Amino acid sequence: MYKQILVAVDGSRSGRRALDEAVKIAKATGGAVQALCVVRHPARLVDVSSGFAEEQVRHSAENDAATAALEEAKLVFAQAQVPGTTRAADASGEEIAAVISRIAAEEDADLVVMGTRGLSGVKRLLLGSVAESFLRMADRPVMLVRDEEAPVA
Repeated sequence: MYKQILVAVDGSRSGRRALDEAVKIAKATGGAVQALCVVRHPARLVDVSSGFAEEQVRHSAENDAATAALEEAKLVFAQAQVPGTTRAADASGEEIAAVISRIAAEEDADLVVMGTRGLSGVKRLLLGSVAESFLRMADRPVMLVRDEEAPVA
């Protein structure tokens, strides 16, 4: 069924929940998981006299966060005894959702698992949603995992 599972991780709680779900599915189906962290290095106007160092710090922080998320994924794979790999991708000049879609196709993923914060209304309009953008272009099954449990009524 799902032999090649791609999970998008970013160091967030929803990304971690997506990772946990991907591992559960892989254990149940005998599949493998690839954790993908997409790093965006947006073009910024930089003051050459003082801004270069700040730019380097921003890139370093983004890279450090990606490294931490992927190291966490490796630990989860090992603890669960599930075959898994990690991959970082740069989204310079490309939307994150498009990068995930391209890599899912390259890896021939049977399933893509992503976290979502479940924003609605104005927050979603202003912040956008990588998960929603990805859903609009997805050509394979997608599982969205909410950040928090829904309240029980």
